[in-house]
Amino acid sequence: MGLFDKVKGVKEAETTKLTKEESFASISLAAVAADGIITEEEAQGMVVGLVRMKLFAGYGSSQMGAMLNKLVGIIRKQGLDSLLAMAKEGLSPEMRETAFAVATDLTLADGEIASKEKDILTKIQQDLGIPEDRAVNIIEVLLIKNKG
Repeated sequence: MGLFDKVKGVKEAETTKLTKEESFASISLAAVAADGIITEEEAQGMVVGLVRMKLFAGYGSSQMGAMLNKLVGIIRKQGLDSLLAMAKEGLSPEMRETAFAVATDLTLADGEIASKEKDILTKIQQDLGIPEDRAVNIIEVLLIKNKG
């Protein structure tokens, strides 16, 4: 029995489990929030990209907003690393490459990539266990896509 087991009224930090939708959105949110700021344009781009996916079929704007508010709250309280760890647990191995591709696409939408965006994408790639050669292929294709 530990010291805090003897003290009444001490609440343990909640361990939050994310749904597969929340997990997927977390990866995109991490990429968009790489610079510490989420602009209205970035948020809209992310939401538009997500709602077009089968995974988010049936999600209305209020449900999407509530989910994103929850994820931003996790970042504020527990940090980005915690959110990414939770997201990895909630994502099936088959969806990890897709989540990385969507996050990469969001960061490359303006045709440029900032240093912090490179760092977060590298972290996401490593955390999700995506082989480096596969990640490079994904990035190359998205660079071509976002040239125009």
